[in-house]
Amino acid sequence: MNQRLERRLGTNDAVVVGLGAMLGAGVFAAFAPAARAAGGWLPVALAVAAVVAWCNATSSARLAAILPSSGGTYVYGRERLGPFWGYLAGWAFVVGKTASCAAMALTFAAYAAPGFERPAAVAAVLALTALNYLGVQRSIAATRVIVAVVIVVLAAVIAAAAGHGTTGALRPDAPFSLPGVLQAAGLLFFAFAGYARIATLGEEVREPARTIPRAIFIALGSVLVLYAATALAVLSVLGPDRLAAATAPLAEAATAAGAGWLVPAVRAGAAVAALGALLVLILGVSRTGFAMARDGHLPAVLDRVQRAELAVGLVVAVLVATTDLRGAIGFSSFGVLLYYAIANASAWTLGRRAVPVLGLAGCLALAFSLPWTSITAGAGVVLAGAAIYAVRAGRLSAPGSR
Repeated sequence: MNQRLERRLGTNDAVVVGLGAMLGAGVFAAFAPAARAAGGWLPVALAVAAVVAWCNATSSARLAAILPSSGGTYVYGRERLGPFWGYLAGWAFVVGKTASCAAMALTFAAYAAPGFERPAAVAAVLALTALNYLGVQRSIAATRVIVAVVIVVLAAVIAAAAGHGTTGALRPDAPFSLPGVLQAAGLLFFAFAGYARIATLGEEVREPARTIPRAIFIALGSVLVLYAATALAVLSVLGPDRLAAATAPLAEAATAAGAGWLVPAVRAGAAVAALGALLVLILGVSRTGFAMARDGHLPAVLDRVQRAELAVGLVVAVLVATTDLRGAIGFSSFGVLLYYAIANASAWTLGRRAVPVLGLAGCLALAFSLPWTSITAGAGVVLAGAAIYAVRAGRLSAPGSR
């Protein structure tokens, strides 16, 4: 018997889910690799990522208003494009975001427990899985606290940089490189992608046709303003070269701005941010896995949310205990961009096609501008998922299979 989820979440709750997913380790770590790709043109790359995210948010909001079910683009692709495209979106989301869960856990441990990263990461995954298992309302209450802490830390770094003054580092130091800017935008997109978590909670939101679009735009707009201010702050005190080489960009920016007393708070904020992202990622991945299991695309044992949460937590715990996922951002970005490409293609079927076309083109351009290792790994996993679908479909259509 399929489980029906209660509609308990209002607009504020849904906004907190989106903020918790976006204000994660990305803002503490993604600026450095993006600066290596774009140099002083980092703000332009951030703007490109924001435009693609806005297109995706618009398409997702339109689809969520008419299809308010758990699963997000997995449901949209299935209903608007056909079962295969829905499955492919769900597959890309679950696989990519499971890797993101592991990356967030390892990021938390790197800041909070140097030298004991793997045990600390496993403990964090198991603790947050247990919290999710107790109920979505408890998870959102914890996320609300985490979001507040991260915003305070980022605001302190921005204020310190503003007090220090600029050094001319905001002027681009090299000729404009479109490939470099697109690659940086693809890496930065990783930090924007959290608003999808709002749509994956479609069956648990009150008045979804009104609440989901409103929550998505509030969360995305708030994060864009905060990211832009943070990017300008770290560039102004570090410059593109130092930023590109930084291992802890915000902590180093605080030190360079003469606010070394902020560094412990920044490190604590990074750890808390990673925990917040991990908490909401487990929530979102488990909901998509639940929806796919309910439709027979994943094992039937996952057709209850609590079981899906436990399964996601256990898989992530195994990954962080056995695998080095430092390259997970690029891999996850490829999967998430494919996921949103399918969302935009689904929204194209609703009419008013300019935004979905721009979003689809933007997703594909950013996905294939990522480092080749990310493209190769991501494409391999997507093809493996397509092969599994084809084998399963062949078995179901074979004589005597029913």
